[in-house]
Amino acid sequence: MGHREGPRVALVTGAARGQGAAIVARLRADGMRVAACDRDVDGLRQNTETGVDVVTVPLDVTSEDMWEAAVRTVVARFGGLTTLVNNAGVLHRARLGDETVAGFEGSWRVNCLGPFLGIRTALPHLSTAAADGAGASIVNTCSTGALRPFPNHAAYGSSKWALRGLTQISAAELAPTGIRVNAVLPGPIETPMLDETTQRRLVETSTGGRLGKPMEVADAVAFLVSDAASFITGTELVVDGGQSLRIG
Repeated sequence: MGHREGPRVALVTGAARGQGAAIVARLRADGMRVAACDRDVDGLRQNTETGVDVVTVPLDVTSEDMWEAAVRTVVARFGGLTTLVNNAGVLHRARLGDETVAGFEGSWRVNCLGPFLGIRTALPHLSTAAADGAGASIVNTCSTGALRPFPNHAAYGSSKWALRGLTQISAAELAPTGIRVNAVLPGPIETPMLDETTQRRLVETSTGGRLGKPMEVADAVAFLVSDAASFITGTELVVDGGQSLRIG
């Protein structure tokens, strides 16, 4: 099947900073039109370079209404939607005995429910793009915390394990429609999500002696949504500098 003329259109969540901002910049560099979405509207404005190829959209990924509004905005602005990057996430740590219902549920709502709502809301437009040969695809940001168990991460880790499952199920279900679904699993990345103490500890225990850069995750996402990955679906691309090699 040939590819539709015109640039692809991506919606990226968690785009106000860190990996999300890097993904937006990387996809724009590849010639895509991009909707940078986040509940942190000020952060979006500060960290997203303006241009005709980008729109900033307020989005709380746990809200059905905001998802519907965001997708409508993107389609109205760019004429369609070919690519969804579910990057928004929250890192929450607590011992099992200290965890609360609110803390546990909050992690699941952002890290797993949010991507589900995004997939469901974007699906009609992604299906149209796939039928037009536009290379429709979804990438979910998981974590090496969904490969191995990290103590004190019950809410975060279990929600990311669930996102792995959602990715696999979506890939299997949507493959016949031509929509590809993959995941990136970042390890220790130098983003505001990790405080300085945690970053220093991770550097000391890292295989390569450093943390990853947000753009290194963005490069992986850019590959997975590109034609170079047109025969790849249901895969999990680990971007961790070898961290998972050292987890027992």
